[in-house]
Amino acid sequence: MVTRYVAIGDSFTEGLGDPLPDGTQRGWADLVAAGLAAGQNETIEYANLAIRGRLLQSIVDDQLTAALALTPAPTMLSLNGGGNDMMRPGGDMPRLVKLTEQALARCADAGVHVVLLSGADPSARLPFGSMMRRRGEELTTEVAKFADRDGITFVDVFHDVEIRRAGYWSADRLHLNTNGHRRVAGLVLAALGHTTEAHVIDAGPDERRGVLTEAGYYREHVLPWLNRRVRGQSSGDNRTGKYLDWTPIKIPA
Repeated sequence: MVTRYVAIGDSFTEGLGDPLPDGTQRGWADLVAAGLAAGQNETIEYANLAIRGRLLQSIVDDQLTAALALTPAPTMLSLNGGGNDMMRPGGDMPRLVKLTEQALARCADAGVHVVLLSGADPSARLPFGSMMRRRGEELTTEVAKFADRDGITFVDVFHDVEIRRAGYWSADRLHLNTNGHRRVAGLVLAALGHTTEAHVIDAGPDERRGVLTEAGYYREHVLPWLNRRVRGQSSGDNRTGKYLDWTPIKIPA
């Protein structure tokens, strides 16, 4: 049976932070698709409906609906969401758990294997990081309870200590860089039974975070994010997923 893999989610799954020379974003889901083709020694079909900035409700209502409506039907779907919800005031973690469970039930009814991921933990280097860590722990702990259900592969990226190091993150400290996406892809492929080791970077020098560095970070990354929140805008406004229909991923040469 041909593997048809569709990815849904936000910027984490879209691949933000892993740019290719032509400016497009690659990311761990694209790498997983390539790894599946290589591991199975056959062309697979791949779609990626993820859009940066999306809240989990939109991922479940819009992206999951579109994913399950693909023809032919998907055989595998990866799901991650909730990171953007956690950055909003009054984040409701039980509601996110319920939305996740509803999504899993729909996939089970459709006979689709789900790869359920908890997102990587960026909290150590973010403003209000303690709040993010607390909410991330709560969400990950609860969704991990779904891992023993048939048809679900759970990948706990949140508790991967290695990926918390600065060398896996983009300058905005919120999105993974190329190294980070490579590591997540390795974790996913290993969880699916492929003989792939997760990417590990050299130790390198310690990160310097002086006053000027922090001022530049807030000016370039934090303030634009706050301005979008005040205006009710999202980085994903007027965007669509990058692969809306099945795209063949061939065996690497």
